[in-house]
Amino acid sequence: MNDSSPQSTFHGLPLSAEQDRQITSYIHRQQKANQPWDTAELQAMLADMLDPPETVPEDSAELNQSIEAEQATATHEEPSQLM
Repeated sequence: MNDSSPQSTFHGLPLSAEQDRQITSYIHRQQKANQPWDTAELQAMLADMLDPPETVPEDSAELNQSIEAEQATATHEEPSQLM
């Protein structure tokens, strides 16, 4: 993360440059559409950025099997058995 001074963050929140661009882009889209920008959606975005959900590392075999099943579903084929 870069310097988190009030001049380099959204309202003083410790966001990365990419997160700041996402927030700024959201605000600009809302303003362009003549919609309010201080919405529950913005609050949810900020909450996710400041306290992201925990991720559980996946077993690579399980992940590969899941990817194969999704690809088979997309192409309407039967997935092969991996074990």
